[in-house]
Amino acid sequence: MRRVRSTRALRVLLLLAALFGVLGARLAWLQIWGGGARSASVSLNTSAVLQHSDTLLLDSGRGRFLDRRGRQLTGQAVHGLAAFPDNGQPRGPERDVRDLAEALGVEENVLEQWLRRLREPAVWRPPGSGAAADLTSEQALRAERANLLGVAVLPYLNRYPADITPLHAIGYISQHPEHVVGVYGDQIAKKRMKTTTPMGGAGLEKSLDRLLQGRSETLVKQVTDAGRKPLQGLGLRLTVADNPHFPLQVTTTLDLDVQRIAESAMDEYGIGQGAVVVLDAANADILAMVSLPRLDPYHVGANGTDERNHAVSAAPPGSVFKTVTLAAALEAGETGWQETFYCDGKYGKYGLKCWKKGGHGRLTLEQAYAQSCNVAFATLAERLDPAWLQITAERLGFARQVGWHTDRFADGKPLRLLGEEEAGTVFLNKRIAADGGARTGSGIGQRDVRITPLQAANMAVTILHDGRVFSPRLVKEVRYADGGLMASLDVQSATSKHGRIGADTAAALRKGMLAVVREGTAAGALRGSAWPLAGKSGTAELAGKRKGRNDHWFVGYGPVGQKPRYAVAVLIEDQPAGLRNRGATVFGKVMDGIRRLELRRQQAAAQADER
Repeated sequence: MRRVRSTRALRVLLLLAALFGVLGARLAWLQIWGGGARSASVSLNTSAVLQHSDTLLLDSGRGRFLDRRGRQLTGQAVHGLAAFPDNGQPRGPERDVRDLAEALGVEENVLEQWLRRLREPAVWRPPGSGAAADLTSEQALRAERANLLGVAVLPYLNRYPADITPLHAIGYISQHPEHVVGVYGDQIAKKRMKTTTPMGGAGLEKSLDRLLQGRSETLVKQVTDAGRKPLQGLGLRLTVADNPHFPLQVTTTLDLDVQRIAESAMDEYGIGQGAVVVLDAANADILAMVSLPRLDPYHVGANGTDERNHAVSAAPPGSVFKTVTLAAALEAGETGWQETFYCDGKYGKYGLKCWKKGGHGRLTLEQAYAQSCNVAFATLAERLDPAWLQITAERLGFARQVGWHTDRFADGKPLRLLGEEEAGTVFLNKRIAADGGARTGSGIGQRDVRITPLQAANMAVTILHDGRVFSPRLVKEVRYADGGLMASLDVQSATSKHGRIGADTAAALRKGMLAVVREGTAAGALRGSAWPLAGKSGTAELAGKRKGRNDHWFVGYGPVGQKPRYAVAVLIEDQPAGLRNRGATVFGKVMDGIRRLELRRQQAAAQADER
C-alpha cells in the first residue's frame, strides 16, 4: 500500500511540474489531478445528479505587469494548498491532520480551525500573510499522503510575488462593492461582472483597472450532491476561459534591479519614511520608485505600512527650491555669476537667518548656491516679482502634474498613469505672494512651497535638456496575451503655458549643481563616488505638530563629464532637527549601485558575445 501511495505521489509531482511548465509559458491551466475519490476531469458532462458545486478561483485572468526587461512584477504561480468546505463530513484521521500541520509548520489546532471554519473554498495562507503559501515538494507530498477530504495541492496565482517588495507604483487591488457598482454598473447589469470583483485601489492597478479586469478566469469546482456531500468519482472539475487575447501584458518602464538598489540604499541607513525616484536622463522614464513606509497589498492600512505613494506626494523642499529661485533671478536679469553677497548669518528681517551660524562671509552667486546660503537667496527672492518665481517653477515642472497622461487612450477614454500625483504649490494665493516675508521664505523653499520627489527628479532631467520638461512615463506598452500590440505609450513633453527656461539658464544651473558636489554642501558625502556627480541638497524645516523636525532632500544626476544617464531624487522625511542631512549619502549609494549594475550587465553581454 505504501509503495502504491509513493508511486501516486511521484505521479502527482510530475504532473505538478508539467502544469507549472505550462503556467510559465502561458500561465494557462491544462488539467487538474486528484487522488482516489478526488480524481479530476476536465471533460465531465453536466449530469442531473450534480446538484451543487463549490468554486475556487485559481486565476482571475487580471492583466499582468512586467518590468522593462520582461520580468514579472505581478502574477506568481505557486503550489497552493486548496481546501473546500467539508459540509459536515469528516476530513480524515486526526493523525493525517497533525502530519499536514507539521508539514506546514503550524500548530495542529490552527489548521483544524481553518478547515472547520471554511464556508467557501480557499487556499492556505500562513498566519499574518495575505499571499497563498507556496508549498515545497516535500510539503506537497505530505499533503497528498494525508488524503484529507476536500484538500488538494493545486496551481494557484498569487497577485504579488513574494520575492518582490510591493511597489506603490503598481499599487494594490481590493474588494469595494460600492466603487465597483459606481465604475462598472453597466457591466454588472449585463452580468459580466460581480460586485465582489476586486478592482484597483491605487497606482497602475487603479489607473489601468478598466484594461486589467480579467476576462479569462480559471476556476476549479468540487461537485456535491443535494446533501452537500462530495460526489464519489467526480471530485474536481476545471473551467478555463480560452481567450487568446487575455490577460493583457503591461510592460512598465521600471527596472527591477534599479528598484532593488534604491530600496537597499534606504534600508541600509535605516530610513523608514520617504522616497527615492530614479529617472532615465534621456527621456524621464521612471526606472525606480521607492516609497516608505512600505505597502502591504494584502493588508492595506495595517500598522507600519502606508498605501500613500510618497514619491508623488508634495512636501516642503527646502534648499532644493533655490534652483528655481536662481533660475528665476537669472531669467529676470536680476543677478549674474559675478554678483557677490555678504552673509553674517542673519537676514535682518522676517526672522530669517542662514543655516550656518555666523554666516558664510563674502561669496559669489555660484558659491552661494553651492553653500546653500539662505541670506543670498532670500535677497534674490525679495528682488523678484513673485510672478517670476511662480512662472519659473512651472517652467521647471513644479506646481502642476507632470506625469504621463492623455485625453484619449487606445480605448477612447482619458488616462493618467499616476492618478495620485499631487501638483504642489509655490504660493497659496497672490495676496500671500505679495508679502516680502512670504516671498523670501518661498525663495529658500519654505512657507507654502511643496514639490514631489518625482517633480524634483524630473527637474534634473529638464536642466539636462536645456529646459525641455518631459512627462515621466511609467508604462511603455500594453500587449495582448498572444503578443499583439494593443497600445504603445510614446515619450511626451509636459510643456508649460509659460514656455521653458533658456538654454543659458539651464547651463548655469548645471554649473551650480556641479559646484554643490565639488566644493559645496554635498562635497563630503559624495567625494568617493564611483561616478562624477552633480546635484542640490535641501533641508526643510517642518511646522505645526512636526515643529522641530526636518525633511532631508537631494536631487542630482550623473555621470558628469559624459552624457548623464540617470537623474535621482531622494527624500528622507520627518528627521530630528539638527541631524545631518543624509540625502546626498543615499543618492551616492544609489548611483554607486547603478554603476556596479552597469558593469555587471556589460560583463554579461561580453561573455554572451564570446559564446
